[in-house]
Amino acid sequence: MPAYLPEIFKDFRHQHPEICKAYDDLALKCHNAGPLDAKTRRLIKLGITIGLSSDGGVRSHARRALAEGITPDELRHAVLLAFTTAGFPTMIAAMKWVEEVIAKEAK
Repeated sequence: MPAYLPEIFKDFRHQHPEICKAYDDLALKCHNAGPLDAKTRRLIKLGITIGLSSDGGVRSHARRALAEGITPDELRHAVLLAFTTAGFPTMIAAMKWVEEVIAKEAK
């Protein structure tokens, strides 16, 4: 489980432990269902959250990526790839969120 979790997420997990267990089990099965390595899977998940303009999702996957050994420059490159696919506003917002995570994790 990640070190940081929003209060609303912790509350949901507390109120619905069986649902969260089922969700976690499904997520793990999806994560391990194919040939992609862990780094590629994490960067894909980051890309999906960028495309969704999910502030919390981008931050979460950026934190996990750094914890898993993905470098800040690799994160920045993944965000940059969203420019021509998701558009400048989406990419620049994600870049801000990722840079904030990088700065916080560097402390």
